[in-house]
Amino acid sequence: MTRGRNGLLASAGLVAVGGCLGVLARALLEGRFPAAPGAWPWTTFAINLAGSLLLGAGLELLLRTGPDTGWRRTARLGAGTGVMGGFTTYSSFAVETVRLLEGGHAGLGAAYALGSVALGILAAMAGIRAAAVLHGRLARRRVATGGHR
Repeated sequence: MTRGRNGLLASAGLVAVGGCLGVLARALLEGRFPAAPGAWPWTTFAINLAGSLLLGAGLELLLRTGPDTGWRRTARLGAGTGVMGGFTTYSSFAVETVRLLEGGHAGLGAAYALGSVALGILAAMAGIRAAAVLHGRLARRRVATGGHR
């Protein structure tokens, strides 16, 4: 990405296109597997955990392969900020939590809120760790083969 107005517009376009893809994937999943009233919102929960894991792994891999320029910046903006930002959903999580709390399911709502945040952090950490291990193995393999795959 270049700097300046054109670079900013290109970056915004990447985020927008990626976001549309992420939102579409989430909408299809939530339409196919809607949360039942008064029940644990499993689809949003799974989406947010998967997104946390994938975002942690993706950003860690990008970080370990070099500076945030060129294809790495494009991947971060398009896939990270765009796709994963559109796929994961704080707004649905918040609305579902309030519905559980106001619907007489305070314990379930509290568990959902706390569990989503805590497990989301753990999922991101697991993604970061998995990417670090993978990068290390790939680097050792490159060294062992003299830089050839």
